Amino acid sequence: MSFLLLSAGAGWADEPAAAPAAAPAGTPKSVEDGVRERVAKKIPGKVNSVKKLPFGMFEVVIDSEIVYVDENADYLLTGHLYDTRTQEDLTSKRSEEVLRVDFSSLPLQLAFKIVRGDGSRPVAIFEDPNCPYCKRLEHDIRTLDNTTIYVFLYPILSDDSVSKSNQVWCSKDPASAWAKLMLDGQLPEKAAEGCKTPINDVLALGHRLNVVGTPTLVFADGRRAPGMIPLDRVEQMMNSAAARPQAQQN
Repeated sequence: MSFLLLSAGAGWADEPAAAPAAAPAGTPKSVEDGVRERVAKKIPGKVNSVKKLPFGMFEVVIDSEIVYVDENADYLLTGHLYDTRTQEDLTSKRSEEVLRVDFSSLPLQLAFKIVRGDGSRPVAIFEDPNCPYCKRLEHDIRTLDNTTIYVFLYPILSDDSVSKSNQVWCSKDPASAWAKLMLDGQLPEKAAEGCKTPINDVLALGHRLNVVGTPTLVFADGRRAPGMIPLDRVEQMMNSAAARPQAQQN
């Protein structure tokens, strides 16, 4: 988000305050539509939604980030918005909605599967083989029981990440090769010539879902956890998701 704001900041400096644009004759335009147009001109990224808030500001979702602007998009606020009456973090609640993924729509054939115990608690993880936080997560979650882990190889850090991902996928046992690589630093054999991998499809999937870093976990109820989270939090979210699953178990 800081990059987004830095990119936008220079453009705002010389731009005069804009009056709300008039809609073309015969074409009714909502206030939200006008805000969407002005935000799109001033801030890089895809404007996914605009919502008027009770106190005159507008919530704008850009890519997967939530910001707040005035009607002219002359002023922008980032950070967390709280309802002091209920002590509720409104931004966190809304962010969970924005980041939610329909687990049942994930193309699980693009991932390899690790099943432990009865496999009753599914989770999908986007990981880069050179990501140190992914290695820490792999070390922690090896103790998880009764789970099915879908690993989406998501090599966004370097060309070497792509090479290692291809090697893992093309191994006779990708799950075993992945564990040896992430836990022991043992490289799999080079991918056989002609071995086809889904890496490009996974990268496209991650782009559509706005997966901007690794690891990123997606739970069965659609909630997403970007970044490294403690094992007890993983357990908590998996149990919560299992109680109200959105996914069809595979």
